[in-house]
Amino acid sequence: METNAANPVAPAASALERRLELSLAIAELEQEVDQRLRRLGKNMKLPGFRPGKVPASIVRQQYGEQARLEALQEALGRLFSEAISTQKLRVAGAPKIEASGIGSTTHMVFSATFEVYPEITLRDLAGVEVERPVLEVGAEEIDSTLEILRKQRVRYDPVDRQAALADRVTIDFLGKRDGEPFAGGQGKDYRFVLGEGKMLSDFESAVIGTCAGEAKSFDMTFPAEYFSKELAGQSVTFDIAVKEVCEPVLPELDGDFARLLGVEDGDLTQMRAEIEANLKREVKKRLQARTTAHVMDALLQANPLQVPEALIQREVERLMQAARQDMEQRGMKVKDLPMRPEWFADQARRRVSIGLILSEIVKLNDLQAQPAQVKALVEDAAQSYDHPEEVVRWYYAKGERLSEFEGAAIEANVVDWVLQQVTVSDKPVAFAELMGQQA
Repeated sequence: METNAANPVAPAASALERRLELSLAIAELEQEVDQRLRRLGKNMKLPGFRPGKVPASIVRQQYGEQARLEALQEALGRLFSEAISTQKLRVAGAPKIEASGIGSTTHMVFSATFEVYPEITLRDLAGVEVERPVLEVGAEEIDSTLEILRKQRVRYDPVDRQAALADRVTIDFLGKRDGEPFAGGQGKDYRFVLGEGKMLSDFESAVIGTCAGEAKSFDMTFPAEYFSKELAGQSVTFDIAVKEVCEPVLPELDGDFARLLGVEDGDLTQMRAEIEANLKREVKKRLQARTTAHVMDALLQANPLQVPEALIQREVERLMQAARQDMEQRGMKVKDLPMRPEWFADQARRRVSIGLILSEIVKLNDLQAQPAQVKALVEDAAQSYDHPEEVVRWYYAKGERLSEFEGAAIEANVVDWVLQQVTVSDKPVAFAELMGQQA
């Protein structure tokens, strides 16, 4: 009797796509269906019949379709698993299995289409150059950070003078196009800081020099690249009424300011020491992130890959879910926002490619995360909390909580390994640029 079988794998639409035929013996399928129906019949309850005594014809009538579908899915899954195991294939994603339309009185034939992982042959990195950003944290960087912290705690006091850059103004405004108000061109008690770019530069320029209680009208033209197509490049007139002008007042660098930053005794030396420690930790993290990005770019350039679309789609879904969660945490209504998979496709392709390359490097060079590495990363992350030791205990309470740190340790091992293989050029980076501070 001919049994179930799968034919040899044949190339399909792409270099990573494969297709094979699964031949399923009808007799074996029917035998499995019968066994399932008998098991169901033993527990089936129906009025007029004792439990387990429902006629087989009734059991088949009620559950036959379900039993056949389950048996077919299980048989095809088993056939597929046996075929890829025999042929030592690494399948990426789930196969698409369809009836092929070719069969016989004894067998059903199905076509399974799927992708496989690419064969990766890592290239020699000799001669590859990787740029490594460097920055030493000193007094200048600490002073700059202190100034930012002061600006974050600025207060605004009313003044009786003309508005200038860095002042906060409160205004009413009404915009008109061809003498008629336009959508989005009206505001009451609207506050903004001059020079922060919240309003268009021409609008801010018209407000500069005005005083509280003053009203004025002015003409302006929206930029051609303005986000609203209805207003882009259009000339309009604004009527404004200035209600308040306030100047910024920064807190003094004194004990009160130190206490605002969490230094209970207000000691300024301790405040600077804590800022320095936090700053060094943040600078180190950002430098490592940039170096890592440069290493990944070098690996991608040296090892171009064709990656399975199934893995890309899976990564796109993960990125979209992460984006939704981030928006929800920011208080945004995700269901009202459009989100298209193609927005994440390039990022997903890069992440999948990097993941495959890193996996191969780790396997070939034994770069798995070591417990000491993971512990150091956990302890470093815990330093930003008030009670670091409690945070460390929380992470170690469940092993799965360490997965993020294990991944970071593996990535760091790969970066270190790559830097030993390539030519590294250290490049100083400006503090403001590294920290993403505006000029």
